[in-house]
Amino acid sequence: MGKASKDKRDVYYRKAKALGYRARSAFKLEQLDEQCDLLSKATNIVDLCAAPGSWSQYIARRMRDLGRAKESRIIAIDLQEMAPIEGVKMLQADITKKSTLEEILRYFGNTPADIVVSDGAPDVTGLHDIDEYVQAQLVLAALNVASQMLRPGGSFVAKVFRQKDTDLLYSQLKMYFPDVAVVKPRSSRNSSIEAFVVCRNYSPVPGFVPVIISSDPSKNAEGEALSDMNRIAVPFISAGDLSGLDSDMSYSLDADIGDLSYVPLPPVVAPIQPPYAEALRRKREADGQKQE
Repeated sequence: MGKASKDKRDVYYRKAKALGYRARSAFKLEQLDEQCDLLSKATNIVDLCAAPGSWSQYIARRMRDLGRAKESRIIAIDLQEMAPIEGVKMLQADITKKSTLEEILRYFGNTPADIVVSDGAPDVTGLHDIDEYVQAQLVLAALNVASQMLRPGGSFVAKVFRQKDTDLLYSQLKMYFPDVAVVKPRSSRNSSIEAFVVCRNYSPVPGFVPVIISSDPSKNAEGEALSDMNRIAVPFISAGDLSGLDSDMSYSLDADIGDLSYVPLPPVVAPIQPPYAEALRRKREADGQKQE
């Protein structure tokens, strides 16, 4: 029997390594862009919760393909440190702080952003209700950033966990964007409850003044359960070639898949702060003491 891909090392994982992407999630944004035409007219782009940087990699490559690499301004923000990416400003900061928003606007020359994207997700606990709640709060934090720097007509993309109470989140997004859709890229596994909200044509109500939302959920008023009258349904779209590669399938590693053939590749970017670094340091110190 030939080798076969298993677990997380699926065809998109291998393709990401072959093309130099830091994570397979780059193909999710690629398919969202192909389906919804997100980046063809964008110049000022904000990538929130960006680590390890695969979405920013795709955005930078897309700008180069469009011939707008020099005029485009891309900023990637995350609490974690990220390795540099050509054409992207890396910012290690908290998106819930005013100083972060001010830094973004300074980088854009006090001009608004065309699109804000977020692939952020919490460290899941396995308790679905808690994970879904924290993810919804993360989306609202990203929306808070978007509401303060998007131009009228701009777009917002964020990862969501689909659940029974997602209608509340959709309703909140509908207050700012008349065009809201839930999109499931082909590269996102069917077994995953993740999807992406694609919100277009940013249109806040007249007189709306965005404010910083506290990172403490207890200080933000929560909406009550929606009545049938207020519940909304948004279109659900599948992005990517449905006859193409399936992220839930195992493919033979001995066979060529399109323009890819299986060749073991090293990591695209070495870990900046690997958890084993401290253990290696102690081992070197111990070895040095033995030699003495």
